[in-house]
Amino acid sequence: MAKSKYEYVKLYEADDRLLPGCWIVVRLDGKGFTKFCELHGFEKPNDLRALCLMDDAAKAVMSEFQDIRLAFGESDEYSFVFSKGCELYGRRTSKLVSLVASLFSAAYVRFWPAHFPDTPLAATPMFDGRAVLYPADSTLRDYLSWRQADTHINNLYNTCFWALVKSGMTTAEAHAELRGTLSDYKNELLFTRFGINYSTLPERFRKGSVVIRQRVTVQKQTPDGRTKEKERLQPVVLHCDIIRDEFWQQHPELLG
Repeated sequence: MAKSKYEYVKLYEADDRLLPGCWIVVRLDGKGFTKFCELHGFEKPNDLRALCLMDDAAKAVMSEFQDIRLAFGESDEYSFVFSKGCELYGRRTSKLVSLVASLFSAAYVRFWPAHFPDTPLAATPMFDGRAVLYPADSTLRDYLSWRQADTHINNLYNTCFWALVKSGMTTAEAHAELRGTLSDYKNELLFTRFGINYSTLPERFRKGSVVIRQRVTVQKQTPDGRTKEKERLQPVVLHCDIIRDEFWQQHPELLG
């Protein structure tokens, strides 16, 4: 490739390659999603359509980047775990974060009509991203446990908060009612005042979404019109406990 006298400007580019031998987690967060949710009339405390849309966008990212071992999502957030040995784009932070964020955002817009057929997209969804390194399997598991524990904490609070608001309280009164309370109080409040057993709520709401690759049988039409079945590894969404050891014992390939 021919060079010019102007190529020296490349020297000003920062070397943002991530350290080798570490798990790479790219975490995306929705920007201004409180207003975005209000604008599009999302159901409170959880909108199943919106959560399924997030899952579909995450599956699109995993289908594109095979170096992603698994992903975890809750609310307007998704974390993508790249393998320790990932050499994609030279492990450059800017490349990985920008590509994951842009693909996720594009997929969110692409799949919107399938989940909200009667609600035109009235604003541009945006997701910021960051990359964090975790040197050990145990540290990665602690990160994912933190995110799932956060899912439970946030959902328990929001379930109580919106139950109070829908019962006639103002948002300020509901916040005041819950300020400083522990989980036992919140569970008792839901059951005694609203007849809600928190433990029976959908696991998707309480535990978030885990996306891993599993073998699934797909049907393909042959040129002569016959239907042929074939097994493929495809992203699959689970709603399960990833804090205890059982999940990791069932899927040893994730950390292998």
